[in-house]
Amino acid sequence: MGALPPRARLGIGAVIVLVLLAFAVTIGIGMLRGATGAQIVEPTPSSSSSPAGLPAGTGLYVHVAGAVREPGLYRLDAGDRVADAIGRAGGFSDDAQRDAVNLARPVADGEQIVVPLVGAETVAPASGAGGGASGPLDLNTATREQLDELPRVGPAMADRILEWRKTNGRFTSVDDLLSVPGIGEKMLAGLRDLVRV
Repeated sequence: MGALPPRARLGIGAVIVLVLLAFAVTIGIGMLRGATGAQIVEPTPSSSSSPAGLPAGTGLYVHVAGAVREPGLYRLDAGDRVADAIGRAGGFSDDAQRDAVNLARPVADGEQIVVPLVGAETVAPASGAGGGASGPLDLNTATREQLDELPRVGPAMADRILEWRKTNGRFTSVDDLLSVPGIGEKMLAGLRDLVRV
């Protein structure tokens, strides 16, 4: 078999160069993605149906930060809970304040879950009427006792707020309080500067 004509050798050389160039671009993109430090983990397929009328396969993204083994951005299934997000992040680190996180709460698309370190100050105030030096009370992390200290709330209304949060997930706006039985526009106006989401 004789030598290839110059035109055939040129064609083979061009193909090799293109393959090497494509390989280099693929490696470069992979390195660039790795440099961002964000870790996106796809969930394993699940046969459970999605709540809230979302079609199967609908996903959401959650940023898990703080005292977890592998902080990053994770893709979860609709209906997953904080426990699923922390599990995807490798679980709690040894210095995590585990009881500061509601593992049973459903996660929302685009939210950040921060697991505090043991001994770290919490954002929600420990006393007072929800305001004070530490700022407004977070409706998504407030305890029954903290809600009870808000003006005109009391134990029964605090229970209704917690029940709404348990049934509907996170408050996405302070105006969501209007959906809690017994809270009207006037009461909301009195609470608006004392609470946040």
